[in-house]
Amino acid sequence: MNDLSDLLYILTFIGPNSCPYKVNLHCHTLYSDGSLSPSALLNQAAEIGLTNIAITDHHTIRAYDELNICFTQNRNIINHIPRIWSGIEISCLLKNCLVHVIGLGFDLYHKSLVPYITGEAPTGEYLKASSVVNSLHQAGGIAILAHPARYRLPYNELIREASKLGFDGGEAWYDYEHKSTWKPTELICNSIDNQLKSLNMFSTCGTDTHGFDIRLR
Repeated sequence: MNDLSDLLYILTFIGPNSCPYKVNLHCHTLYSDGSLSPSALLNQAAEIGLTNIAITDHHTIRAYDELNICFTQNRNIINHIPRIWSGIEISCLLKNCLVHVIGLGFDLYHKSLVPYITGEAPTGEYLKASSVVNSLHQAGGIAILAHPARYRLPYNELIREASKLGFDGGEAWYDYEHKSTWKPTELICNSIDNQLKSLNMFSTCGTDTHGFDIRLR
């Protein structure tokens, strides 16, 4: 499932046209606050031709446990679905602002992630952004600032702070306007992408789907 060098290579080509029909690295299932089962999500992904996907449920990796059972029972299914990357979405404090971090490409069962896969938001020291980033790195993954323009602090401030703490990237391409057809919000997303590039950080994309259509938020 995970080869971090492959993931980083894929991220170098992410752009405004990558999502939702090529790459989607921000999806939720019924194991957190989504509407689709993991298998239904992957079936949709295969139908629309996605090549890479990550399930990023909040504070849980249970979707991957279910998928592992499915793959064990039917090994041929792996030939008909996109490449799956491990993922999770974690709440934390960045500059005393509550934000979300997307973890990608990590070892699902690494001990450093134990505080973050309980199904509940972390507390205490584990709520610090630096702790989340360090835990994801220890697990062999990367840390991405999710939808940087959705918080109470300006995204340029948050991205600068994220860079200082060792975040690997940000979710540059995101539909902040919740259009009926998913489309990144041009001016905001271009600005975020440019800032990330100036800081040598990766840009990612995702629909942040919670409903019954993987192509929509």
